[in-house]
Amino acid sequence: MDAAVVVVGAGLVGLATARAVQERLGTGDVLVVDKEDGPARHQSGRNSGVAHSGLYYPPGSAKAELAVHGRALLERHCVERSLPYRTCGKVVVASDRDQLPALAELERRGAANGVRVDRLDPAGLRRIEPHAAGVAALHVHDTGVVDFAAVARSLVEELRDAGGEVRGGLEVVRATPRGDRLEVEGADGTRWRAGVLVNCAGLQSDRVARSCGAEPAVHIVPFRGDYLDVTGPSADLVRSLVYPVPDPRWPFLGVHLTRSVNDHVHAGPTAVLALGRESYDRSVDRTDALAMLRDRALWRLALRYWRTGLGELRRARDRERVVRDLRRLVPELDGADLRAAPSGIRAQAITTDGRLVDDFAFATSPRCVHVLNAPSPAATASLAIGRVVASRVVSLLEVS
Repeated sequence: MDAAVVVVGAGLVGLATARAVQERLGTGDVLVVDKEDGPARHQSGRNSGVAHSGLYYPPGSAKAELAVHGRALLERHCVERSLPYRTCGKVVVASDRDQLPALAELERRGAANGVRVDRLDPAGLRRIEPHAAGVAALHVHDTGVVDFAAVARSLVEELRDAGGEVRGGLEVVRATPRGDRLEVEGADGTRWRAGVLVNCAGLQSDRVARSCGAEPAVHIVPFRGDYLDVTGPSADLVRSLVYPVPDPRWPFLGVHLTRSVNDHVHAGPTAVLALGRESYDRSVDRTDALAMLRDRALWRLALRYWRTGLGELRRARDRERVVRDLRRLVPELDGADLRAAPSGIRAQAITTDGRLVDDFAFATSPRCVHVLNAPSPAATASLAIGRVVASRVVSLLEVS
């Protein structure tokens, strides 16, 4: 089980990083481990399947640069591997005039990030999405839809074909420097040695960092996103993707409508604090819940955004609120056509003073590279993120 590089986490970022490391080193001496029994079991496989254009993010940020670059790499990867991918575009709809300044800011960001964006009046919006309604909208040409789980499986195949290994059912509990190597320990007592460890553990990334002896400046808070399937006549009301203008105070995009790469229409997600990092069924994880209750940073965040948080909680508990939000985008939508769908949980990093981290965040510790904040658009950007992390890994190996 010894390896030059061990990657913790078989989500898209972990798998893309492992593949990029193989390419940089010219060797298959890379091991990916995950506590689950298969790849993409959390954020990578529980999302809306949208390949984001780079519209939303501040110009010059890692999210902006890596989303734009990563989407191009992702599309090329899907073409080369014959994976389903469709560039369908999307509309971002201002439902009232109060949202026009925020819409204009999105238009400015899109142009600065090199995203093809057109401003639409109500008639122009109806030409693209005949059943959508709003006072104005943006048409974002470069947005696509993809099967991210299929992308993850293809990366596993590439890793193994190049001589790497992917092991499921193996949870890392400790990594300790021993001379010029790391001694890595699994929960089952398995031990092996590695030159560098890469932490791409998503919802558990801050805990893995601490198990490697690091003291991360951020920690993970889980936000559950509930989805709905749109069925019956309502599904025919959506051609591609219909989004609202997001609340600029939050790194969430609001409840939206998406036609997936397999032509299923979904609505969601909501964004509410989850009482467990992996509590997809709304159950309470006692360990996680007690940790959040004692978390002063989370209390500071709650005091800053309590009105918004309360609104999200009410919406998550009341489907009629979700229906009303969706009808602001597509007035003809019938709430009777909505069915509960599997939820996802976003790993959102916050700082010790209770502020949301709004960009990708990376850190290093002895012989380790940590990806500490990689929420959306990380799936879109994963192949580009992998190259960034691989460069840091190679630098650590060269120093050693």
